[in-house]
Amino acid sequence: MPRRTATMLASTLMLIALLCAGVFIPVPYSEMSPGPTVNTLGDHDGEPVLQIAGHKTYPTSGHLNMTTVRVTSADYRMNLVEAVYGWLAHDNKIVPHDTLYPDGKTEEQSTQENAEEFSQSQESAKVAALKKLDVPVKSWVIVSTVVKDSPAEGKLHAGDVIKAVDGTTVKEPADVAKLVTKHKPGQDVRFTIVPAKEQAAAEKEKRAPSKTQNITIITTTSDDTLEKRAIVGISAGTDHTFPFTVDIKLADVGGPSAGLMFALGIYDKLTPGSLTGGKFVAGTGTIDDQGKVGPIGGIEMKTVGARAKGARYFLTPADNCAAAAKDTPEGLTLIKVDTIGDALGALKDLRSGDTADLPKCTK
Repeated sequence: MPRRTATMLASTLMLIALLCAGVFIPVPYSEMSPGPTVNTLGDHDGEPVLQIAGHKTYPTSGHLNMTTVRVTSADYRMNLVEAVYGWLAHDNKIVPHDTLYPDGKTEEQSTQENAEEFSQSQESAKVAALKKLDVPVKSWVIVSTVVKDSPAEGKLHAGDVIKAVDGTTVKEPADVAKLVTKHKPGQDVRFTIVPAKEQAAAEKEKRAPSKTQNITIITTTSDDTLEKRAIVGISAGTDHTFPFTVDIKLADVGGPSAGLMFALGIYDKLTPGSLTGGKFVAGTGTIDDQGKVGPIGGIEMKTVGARAKGARYFLTPADNCAAAAKDTPEGLTLIKVDTIGDALGALKDLRSGDTADLPKCTK
């Protein structure tokens, strides 16, 4: 066999061997790519995304699209060939697996966490929109979750209303941790609560809760052994009572990043005229009860997905602006927002055509 032919054959066989090896060699990476976008003012799977009852609503036009990111699952093990392909693809991003799923988080745990964050983002979106409209919303601090095998297990339950800790009134979730960590591990801490069942009954009967309980829990040490903080094994959150019904009908979506766009969609439906002026606006960002917009992950994927769907403007959390501006899709204007008020102001400028002073994201 001629030397040249032998060399080519050997090279081909080596290439095939490397490709085969690449298929079977797992690498500790995951892939992010642009996901679907959904118009919060429109329908999804045959029904309106935002459904409001008990209050006057108004016709809307244009788009206020929430955006998503697709990620490989926690249980999926990417091979070397897929990783290399992802690195070369412009619209995809390869990241360390632990970035998306820290501490060995399973698919089930990730799904549950995303569902909880999505539910909380919907609540905060409703509160932020109604507060901006000066519609009163009743709020209180509750037990969101109880950690298994923690001191609080069996004593506190998800949905319990936390009225006070050691006699000090609790006004927001952060107050609970502050009061508990004033103790040392092993000390007693006293919770004054309204049991979840009593709270639910009171809401149904439209009365004030009539039963409270004092529950004493012995604190333990946090996993952070350097600080040795006292904990009881709960996370605190906020629950609300709304003066009318606002439902968000959107399945198969997780995480907190749609909060801003939900809030704007609710605001638009509850006010005369079109918030967008008929324009195609997309965006992202968490939102809290006070209307503060927070950063999200995968901003580059979301801008690509939004532009592919037809968006011309993208509401971008201020803390994500620098990353988003590094590779902005052609034809898309990034608008920097830090609060729901910023977003409403930018949309007002878009409606009027006065876009010269829009707060745009820059590199």
